[in-house]
Amino acid sequence: MFKEILRQTLVLIKPDALKNSLTGYVLSLLSEFHTGMCFAGAKIVHVSKMLAEEHYSEHKGKIFYPSLIDYITGRIHYPDEPQKRRVIAFVYQGPDATKTMRDICGPTNPHIARETQPGCIRSLGTIVPLKDGNGNIIGERMDNLIHASATDSDAEREIKLWFKPADIPPSMRAYPTVINEEHYYFKSNRLYMTHEPGSVCLLAPGDIVWKTDMETIRMIYQGAPVLTRS
Repeated sequence: MFKEILRQTLVLIKPDALKNSLTGYVLSLLSEFHTGMCFAGAKIVHVSKMLAEEHYSEHKGKIFYPSLIDYITGRIHYPDEPQKRRVIAFVYQGPDATKTMRDICGPTNPHIARETQPGCIRSLGTIVPLKDGNGNIIGERMDNLIHASATDSDAEREIKLWFKPADIPPSMRAYPTVINEEHYYFKSNRLYMTHEPGSVCLLAPGDIVWKTDMETIRMIYQGAPVLTRS
């Protein structure tokens, strides 16, 4: 029962929804009254290229990938207003959270959403043709307003990517955490436990960390190869 209560999923309100002033409408459809879900975490995020690429790593190499990265980082909808480039990220919690949120969002393709589930969030989105330098259409990008994790395993990966444990109340953390006891610094693709000139402190003693992240950091420090997504 405890695990069922703590079933969680990630939801992102994307830059096109913000640009078109649909935030309030989207939040009303995602309210506890409509969904039976409750917030476990919420934040406004200026999406870095590194975060965007990791979030959409499964699409790397596809023809729409570069446009997708520009889309989620806000470069497309706010080309001249970098200060407005952001998404609103949520962790929703409740029984069957992933399926519930996917159903409310609707089909990924906005055209299909309008045909099969009119009134869902993504039915208000659009499809943008992608063209090469000669103006030939080479693909398309779906500006579909919102992201919701596709599976429970995706939800865990994405929540840990977008949220630190401290962003979520202790009683609402669905995944194990540990308290870090060492300093970890990063420089030139290497980890150090003592400060090196020009290094960045990743973790300090007392920081609360996802247990799986801590295990990965320790393995990398001990010389394990870094696995990257193809």
